[in-house]
Amino acid sequence: MKVANQIDEFLNSILLISENQHEVLIGSCTSGFSLTNTQEHILMLLSKNNYSNSELAKLLNVSQAAVTKAVKQLLSFGMLEVLKDEKDARIVLYRLTDLGRPVAEEHSHHHDHTLAVYNQVLSEFSQEEQMVISRFLSRLLEDLR
Repeated sequence: MKVANQIDEFLNSILLISENQHEVLIGSCTSGFSLTNTQEHILMLLSKNNYSNSELAKLLNVSQAAVTKAVKQLLSFGMLEVLKDEKDARIVLYRLTDLGRPVAEEHSHHHDHTLAVYNQVLSEFSQEEQMVISRFLSRLLEDLR
């Protein structure tokens, strides 16, 4: 198989795997809750800071409507709570609850595991080969954008 065909197959596989997901992670969620990757990522972000709907949308690069939908379910599960911004009471912020904290931590570990797998695969290549891979990915990303 030609390398160009492998690249095409690789990118199409990623598209299929990531369909309707905010990100691609290796492995599966072990939190025991039936949440989307976007919902888990929202919890992870809120474990570091309280954010508004629009701030979450910008951080996730999704629509505010998508965040609203994800947050509604998280609120109903009791994983988030609503609070007013101290400086501007018109702004609604979301805060992680004790119930949501373990899921946020698990999602963060899921990110760490994914990066560890990438590093393991990369360790099979020399530094020079890794530089070529990096240049290739950067260049391909330029064309995809």
